[in-house]
Amino acid sequence: MNNINTYINQHKDRFITELIDLLKIPSVSADSAYKNDVLKTADAVKEALEKAGCDAVEICPTAGYPIVYGEKIIDPKLPTVLVYGHYDVQPADPIELWGSPAFEPVIKKTEIHPEGAIFARGSCDDKGQMYMHVKALEYMTQTGNLPCNVKFMIEGEEEVGSVNLGIFVKENHAKLKNDIILISDTGMIANDIPSITTGLRGLSYVEVEVTGPNRDLHSGLYGGAVANPINVLAKMIASLHDEDNHITIPGFYDNVEELSTEERAEMAKAPFSLENYKKALDIDAVYGEKGYTTNERNAIRPTLDVNGIWGGYIGEGAKTVIASKAYAKISMRLVPNQDWKTITDLFKNHFESIAPAGVTVKVTPHHGGQGYVTPTNTIGYQAASLAYEETFGKKPIPQRSGGSIPIVALFEEELKSKTILMGFGLDSDAIHSPNEHFGIFNYLKGIETIPQFFKHFTELSK
Repeated sequence: MNNINTYINQHKDRFITELIDLLKIPSVSADSAYKNDVLKTADAVKEALEKAGCDAVEICPTAGYPIVYGEKIIDPKLPTVLVYGHYDVQPADPIELWGSPAFEPVIKKTEIHPEGAIFARGSCDDKGQMYMHVKALEYMTQTGNLPCNVKFMIEGEEEVGSVNLGIFVKENHAKLKNDIILISDTGMIANDIPSITTGLRGLSYVEVEVTGPNRDLHSGLYGGAVANPINVLAKMIASLHDEDNHITIPGFYDNVEELSTEERAEMAKAPFSLENYKKALDIDAVYGEKGYTTNERNAIRPTLDVNGIWGGYIGEGAKTVIASKAYAKISMRLVPNQDWKTITDLFKNHFESIAPAGVTVKVTPHHGGQGYVTPTNTIGYQAASLAYEETFGKKPIPQRSGGSIPIVALFEEELKSKTILMGFGLDSDAIHSPNEHFGIFNYLKGIETIPQFFKHFTELSK
């Protein structure tokens, strides 16, 4: 495979242009106003897989957005790699904070990406990382370097919970049969410090509604005499953490995995500058559960965060009103052994129990998923490590991530195969935020590294 860099250099401009064209389509799965754009993106992914060399590609309908499936089977006796990714993206809001329009991709140089980065919603999460695999397949098929079979399963609902993907997986065991699952929807420590994600947190996502009087009230005539749902909601949310930022829901920590001193010491070996971390976020102090470091708090400990809160009057000027209702969206990131459905029930029961007289509370679960840990003693992990070592010139560091890919645990349960998480994004790429971007270096490095994984996995499988 020593000709891969030559191939990438020859086709670099086209690779970038193709990704930019894909990023122009606003495939926001959370907003029905973008339905046609999401469907258009599925068509674009199908066409890209066909051009890259898949022998069979189909758009598989679901009750929601379709799944794009493709395959290139060169010999049934050889190993099969199943590539998973998603073509849907997060909403661009708040759009006024973008330096350039979210769906009009531009390349800008930054301190971290001196060679340039593509600024657009979905550039890193996950269109850019998904498309690396498409271009890696193109290289392998065009140059005769595909060493094993490959299947693609690219969905359009990852950002809204992947409900229909679970159904699809359960109904298509034979179609999806594989020896390893490969995903690039995570990150690495730095462009000169490669890492492999070995753990993901689970997720429970809920919406809460607090209702007081049967209509909005004049705050002068009724203030102090009637429960204010916004005040009540604020107090209820504040009570969910104690003074040590420990979550107060009874039973919440019952199944939390406690890492040994040795395991925590290994985690601490990963390069990390607290001062640079604070500088990058423009904060003067970090915050979190007492007794744990910043990297432990965002990787091996569960969390509870309010993602949105609203109610009453928020327009220009003043309106003295006690709102009838107040709302919040809350996410809980979970660690292995915490069942997301159990945690959702614990939250619901607790939140309803702490409601004071004068209001009613409704908790609506949205979606969730289990945490996942990838063992480092498998041939899949070894193949990934060797691949990074070849292209980066150094051995990657195993690292747990604070993020969630809820369907990874489902894959293992249903398809009985392990998942390898080969991410090429950086923490600074602003995924889910305004000005999301993905480095040109990272994009091309992914295209270079992925074929090496295929080569080593095939060799190690013999």
